[in-house]
Amino acid sequence: MNTEITSNIHYVGVNDRHKDIFEGLWPLPYGVSYNSYIINDEKIALVDTVEADFFPQYLDNIRQVIGDRQIDYIIVNHMEPDHSGSLALIKQYYPGARIVGNKKTFDMMRGYYHVGEDASEILEVKNGDTLSLGKHELQFVLIPMVHWPETMVTLDQTTHTLFAGDAFGCFGALNGAFVDSHMNCDIYWDEMRRYYSNIVGKYGVPVQQALKKLSGVQIDYICSTHGPVWHEYIERVMAEYNRLSLYNAEQPGLVICYGSMYGNTERAAEVIARAASEAGVKNIVMHDVSRTNHSYILSDIFKYNAMVLGAPTYNNGLYPQMESLLSEIGGRNIKGRKLGIFGSCTWAGQAVKKIKEWNETTAKFELVGEPAEIKQSLSEETRKACEALGKAMAESIL
Repeated sequence: MNTEITSNIHYVGVNDRHKDIFEGLWPLPYGVSYNSYIINDEKIALVDTVEADFFPQYLDNIRQVIGDRQIDYIIVNHMEPDHSGSLALIKQYYPGARIVGNKKTFDMMRGYYHVGEDASEILEVKNGDTLSLGKHELQFVLIPMVHWPETMVTLDQTTHTLFAGDAFGCFGALNGAFVDSHMNCDIYWDEMRRYYSNIVGKYGVPVQQALKKLSGVQIDYICSTHGPVWHEYIERVMAEYNRLSLYNAEQPGLVICYGSMYGNTERAAEVIARAASEAGVKNIVMHDVSRTNHSYILSDIFKYNAMVLGAPTYNNGLYPQMESLLSEIGGRNIKGRKLGIFGSCTWAGQAVKKIKEWNETTAKFELVGEPAEIKQSLSEETRKACEALGKAMAESIL
């Protein structure tokens, strides 16, 4: 079986089609891959590992490439356990391998696995340091907070291959092929945005700093730790990360997010959507915050340039699932979106007030139109208020 990506660089990763929820939070309808790579030279380097549950398959993948040869270096670009989980196990099979990382890498490694405590088994690198494997010359570039503080990337200067850790990754297992030019990549574009918005979304400034460090560098392959190896689509992938990290919307559109206990708030959301549609907005998506996993809502908020948020008053506060969504939006530092607000109550309205307060103190989005507040159920007056909000959103979007 051919595992070569280019010039003695081999794919030895695994697919996880069993896990339903990533990090206990994000659905995996297409699974996920844990990517690892072998550079087979005078010295052999293993770049990142995989989740420990897949170690037997992983070890077999490695042996298929190098046979009985020993691994000289284990390069750790990122310490999250889905990539570092096999470190202690792999060291048992290749005890002579030196682990390559930066100071923060080893601080975490000792805490997680009690590996790297002996100075003779580690090689600490700083930004710009290099390592020769023979023909392959590696350079290490630190990109802290993309999206952990120890994160770095490894550039093979010989083949212009970037081992990118979690950067440029996406959800989705690999169905046979592992290089983008050998597969249909359609599912991975939405899964890249969802991965970025869920996992990396808060760290737009560090991503921009990382992109600047890599600007002007020839890159022919991007070997991320999740998703395809990028070759044909490198320019598109780089542009997507640039856009996402600047919080620029992909296209004009409206995301309507609502909570509803007895259907009245949902009916208000439908009125807003219909009014926006009649005013010319074609891209409209609606999410019930109690039924749609927030992973998909966040992805759509990154995709489109406007949102309307609405929920009932609950226990003299905000409907809990909407409160959770506000926290998730605010935690990602999203910028440049337009916001409409609506809410409902039976006797004492708090929802509209709470969403407005959140926007004023946290999100600071451009508020569009007048908030619509429904008491008990839609009346002629509140229906008109919802229609006016939908039209105002359309004018702002278009």
